[in-house]
Amino acid sequence: MESIIPILEFKKTCVSYTKQTMAVKYVSAAIERNTITAIMGPSGCGKSTLLRAVNLMHNLYSNIRVDGEILLNGENILLMEPIDVRRRVGMVFQRPAPFPTMSIYDNVLAGFALNGIHLSKSKKDEIVESNLKNVVLWDEVKDVLNKKGTFLSGGQQQRLCIARALAMKPDILLMDEPTSALDPIATKRIEELLLELQKKVTILVVTHNMGQAKRISSRSMFMYLGELVEYGDTETMFSNPEHERTKAYLIGKIG
Repeated sequence: MESIIPILEFKKTCVSYTKQTMAVKYVSAAIERNTITAIMGPSGCGKSTLLRAVNLMHNLYSNIRVDGEILLNGENILLMEPIDVRRRVGMVFQRPAPFPTMSIYDNVLAGFALNGIHLSKSKKDEIVESNLKNVVLWDEVKDVLNKKGTFLSGGQQQRLCIARALAMKPDILLMDEPTSALDPIATKRIEELLLELQKKVTILVVTHNMGQAKRISSRSMFMYLGELVEYGDTETMFSNPEHERTKAYLIGKIG
């Protein structure tokens, strides 16, 4: 039987801010295609630091060093050009961040503009409509596409940011606490959206919200003090964690 290459694989991945400060320590994990993987753990445990290594955000800072390997479809992204990686790895941040000077229409197309990719008007229209439909936003904004993205509510802005990330057809969608700034109704809509989107894209989501991890993810990673303590099936981890530190976190004793 032919072995299936994971879409993303961490191999002894380390992230250091200084020679003395290692924020992520020798993480190894294989991420399956078309899954939602939750990355959990208390504040400062390295969740977001690990996530940001996947689209080479740490390259923006000369003092941050990433070691080991991060394989995307078998290729080590740490040896690739950041612009090429970011076309294949989308990112959605904690607070909704549509580009404030751009219209809703231009926000969806921002990745193409930033990469110098020229498109016909009909192709632009097609991309905008299909991706706004992907995030269930088209019917809400189709008559106001020329308005600024900041005109929308918080939940709508976050869906617009997801549409912007999806427009480049990434292999992976990274999400760093994507609902922490949203109200419960908007959070529920985003969660429902992610469950649909995993059919098209593999999702890694950092979350402090254990209930959210349980609702939307099929796999979970628990990190503590920079280490990956446990990684596996979400339902199994919540019902029967292998490690005492995982159990302590899940029942609220640490974090």
